[in-house]
Amino acid sequence: MAAKIKKGDLVMVVAGRERGKTGRVLRCDPQRAVVLVERLNMVKRHLRARGVQGRQGIIEKEAPIHISNLMLMCERCNAPVRVGFKLDHEGRRVRVCRRCHDQLDQ
Repeated sequence: MAAKIKKGDLVMVVAGRERGKTGRVLRCDPQRAVVLVERLNMVKRHLRARGVQGRQGIIEKEAPIHISNLMLMCERCNAPVRVGFKLDHEGRRVRVCRRCHDQLDQ
């Protein structure tokens, strides 16, 4: 199955406490269907000191968000859109915007 959301995509959160916010995808985990979005769904974690110069204390980091709570942002529409697939002139599957039918993969 082809991925509708990939690393580096601009996405908008459509459900949950971060609803309406946008950010870039940092990492995808297709097996669990979750992604990490830059500066969204921040959680605090306590880290014990490791060695003399290790990080310690309370740190903030991104927590995974389920793909079903995200929509891809189309640069042409400037809105969250559903993603479709079609074959380009070279026979490769590419992602397309369902609203304006513009190609999302370059």
